[in-house]
Amino acid sequence: MNLAAFVKERRKSVGLTQLAFAERAGVALTVVRKIEQGKTNLNMEKVNLVLMMFGHELVPVPISNSKKQL
Repeated sequence: MNLAAFVKERRKSVGLTQLAFAERAGVALTVVRKIEQGKTNLNMEKVNLVLMMFGHELVPVPISNSKKQL
């Protein structure tokens, strides 16, 4: 599951609008919209504020051999 789908599904599962969710997460509405639209130019600190609402954070993970792009 990608970041956009994860955030959107989790937000909807707790019954929050994008605006209400942004306010609770302490970010601007545009941050939530950009994440849910799959934008790639995001501020990692803001993304982590959003993910903290679900007990998650961005972390580096190893890429499997099938996904490596060298």
